[in-house]
Amino acid sequence: MPENETVSNAKVRTGEVISDKMTKTIVVRVVRRFRHPVFKKVVSESKKYYAHDEKELAGMGDTVLIQESRPLSRTKRWTLVQVISSTNPVAAA
Repeated sequence: MPENETVSNAKVRTGEVISDKMTKTIVVRVVRRFRHPVFKKVVSESKKYYAHDEKELAGMGDTVLIQESRPLSRTKRWTLVQVISSTNPVAAA
C-alpha cells in the first residue's frame, strides 16, 4: 500500500436529501432493501440521517454520499462527502 493513502473505517451511505431547511445540516433518507427471513419477500426499510453540509451544496431531492464522523451535535453524526446527482441543473454545473 502506498504511504500517502489513508485507510478509513468510517461507514459510508448513499441516500436522498429529504430536507435542507436547517443551516449547514441536511436530512438524508437511506433505503435498505433485504429479503425477509421468513416470508422471502423483498422488504424496503428506510432510515433518516442528519448530516453536516458545510458549504450547503446539497438541495432537496439530490442523491448524496455521506460518511460517518465524530458527533457534531445531539443528532448529527454524519458529514456530506459528495453530491452524486442533483435535481437542480444550476447547482450541478
